Amino acid sequence: MDLTPSIQSFVMHFGEMGSRWGMNRTVSQIYALLMTSEQPLNADQIVETLGISRSNVSMGLKELQSWNLLRQHNIAGDRKDYYGTPDDIWEITRTLIEERRKREIDPTLSMLRNLLMKEPANASEQYAHQRFEDIHNMIEMVTAWSNDMQRLNSDSLAQLMKLGAGVSKVLDIKDKIAGKRS
Repeated sequence: MDLTPSIQSFVMHFGEMGSRWGMNRTVSQIYALLMTSEQPLNADQIVETLGISRSNVSMGLKELQSWNLLRQHNIAGDRKDYYGTPDDIWEITRTLIEERRKREIDPTLSMLRNLLMKEPANASEQYAHQRFEDIHNMIEMVTAWSNDMQRLNSDSLAQLMKLGAGVSKVLDIKDKIAGKRS
C-alpha cells in the first residue's frame, strides 16, 4: 500500500505528537495509518506500508487494543485479522478520555483520598493537606464534568464544543441577572 504525501505527512506527524502525548511513536503511526485507511488493514499490510518490523506492529496493535481504540474485522476466506478504527472521531475522543482517566486520573484520586484520610501531623502538613483537598476537589469536578460530556451524543458534543467561549458570555449574563436580583 502506497501512502500519498499528505497521508504520509499526517502519519509521521501523528507519530511525533503521540510521543509528546505519552504514547509510543510507532503505535501512534500505526493508529494514524489505520485512521486514514478506508479499509481495515492486516499486520502484514501495516508492516509493508510503514516499513517497521512485524514484532513492532504486533506489539503496537496489542497496545491499541488495550486502549480500546481498534475494531477487529474478519474477511471471509482470509484467516488474517484486520484492524480499523471507529468512523466517528468523537467516539475515538471519548475512548481516549476514558482510558486516560482510568490510567492517570483514577490512581491520582485514590492516592489523594488515602492522604486525606490521615490527620495532618503538624502545621506545614496541615497546609499540604488543604492543598491535597483542593486538588482532589478540582479533579473530582473535572471528572464529573467529563463524565457528563462522555454521555452526550457526537452531534451534541460537537455543538457544545463550537460554543467555546460563548459559554462564558452566558455565565456573565447569569451573574449580571443574579447581581440585579440581590
